[in-house]
Amino acid sequence: MSTPDAPELRPRYGQFSTALRFSVRDQTRNRLAGLLLVLFVPLWYLVMDAMASGETLDFKLYATGEVLHVDGGHLTLISAGLNSVTMIAGFVVFDAVRKALAFDRRLVFAGYRQSTLIGAKTLAIAAVATAIALYTALAVLFFWRPTTSGWCAVLAAFAVIALTYGALGLLLGVLVKRDLEGFFLIIMGGLMDTFLQNPLGNPLANKPILEWFPSFGPMQFAAGGAFGHTALWGHLALGLVWAASFSAVGLVIFRVRTRNRTRTPHPAEGALLPAR
Repeated sequence: MSTPDAPELRPRYGQFSTALRFSVRDQTRNRLAGLLLVLFVPLWYLVMDAMASGETLDFKLYATGEVLHVDGGHLTLISAGLNSVTMIAGFVVFDAVRKALAFDRRLVFAGYRQSTLIGAKTLAIAAVATAIALYTALAVLFFWRPTTSGWCAVLAAFAVIALTYGALGLLLGVLVKRDLEGFFLIIMGGLMDTFLQNPLGNPLANKPILEWFPSFGPMQFAAGGAFGHTALWGHLALGLVWAASFSAVGLVIFRVRTRNRTRTPHPAEGALLPAR
């Protein structure tokens, strides 16, 4: 006899809230990621600020052509924040999606619509990515106090890069076969991407080739808002294009890997689902 929690007994309109609850819980119960967020981010800021504080750097705003002369410590805090967000957001989503993929297949087999699962996962990724970005942006205030508009620009940049690497984590979670491959691609990709945007460690940081990296748009928007008092909305939108592209590919693969290739199950089969 079917249990009360079997998905087949739930009305269609109740599926989304259940799927969303599963997705958020999967992404927020990663204790290692939580420790990295709470402890690593402030420590990373402390180290990078100590290394670069007081040094003047030249940073180019491509939208205006203006070269800003900025405090190296402050600029490095932005790139360090972007770097932290890429790794944590990507790691959280990748780990959650990979572990839940088999369960998602069983949900579809038991009668859940794929569109419901896709919508729930997308909303959960957006919520978790925004929370990670908010904490990382608030931690900046212990080392640097930009103007209100400047801090909001930094927060927006962190949120967009978190969405981008959260979407990349989704893509890798449904694509790669082993955890090590996904973790390596996220960590090395995030390091290379954000490190190259900072002229402190990269003499080529003001070269046009950087326009092809996911963090280019968010970095330009954050620097423009924090130092140049310019809102480069087009560059922020460029970051969203990266996020949308990774999401689209990842969700298409998710749909293929979770589709029901068998008969429609009897309602009683919903009881075979494992407890979550």
